[in-house]
Formats: sequence, C-alpha cells, structure tokens
Amino acid sequence: MPLSSPGPSAPTYLAWSIFNTICCCTPLGIIAIVFSCRTDTANLIGDPTRANAHSRLAKKLNIAALVIGIVFVIIFIAIYVVIFQKIQDEHFKMGQ
Repeated sequence: MPLSSPGPSAPTYLAWSIFNTICCCTPLGIIAIVFSCRTDTANLIGDPTRANAHSRLAKKLNIAALVIGIVFVIIFIAIYVVIFQKIQDEHFKMGQ
C-alpha cells in the first residue's frame, strides 16, 4: 500500500469535532474525533474508500452534535426566561 494518496483526500472534520466536543455534545463529539482520526489515517495509507466512509460518518456525527447542542441551548434559554419571569412576578406582587 502506498503511504500517500495521489488523489484528493477526504476531509477529516477534526476541528469541527473538537468544537462539538467542547461546546455542544461531548459524547458525540468524542466519537466524531475518533472517526476524524480514522479518516486521517486512511488518507495517509492511501485507502480512499475507508477514508470517505469515515469522513461521512464524522460529518454526520458532527451535524447531530451541533443540532443537539443548539436544542439544549434553546431549552436552557426558555427555562431561564420562564424562571426569571416567575421571579419578577413574585417580586412585583410582594411590592404592592
């Protein structure tokens, strides 16, 4: 097997995986990092089929992690607004 692929290599999405691990959904982010590293390894040994398969899976995991992270942020903001509104209402009632 050659040590480098003569054609274009599959994207690894490693930076995106690291971002998702830190900011969005840690479990999916870690799995995405694993598949990003597998993509890089497959690119280095010149296995484009395996590199493309791992790259697609890393991309799907990153999309899922990002969506889950965004949903959690929206839920957190909604809960915060509801709780803040209740506190404001109670404070207003006590002032009357």
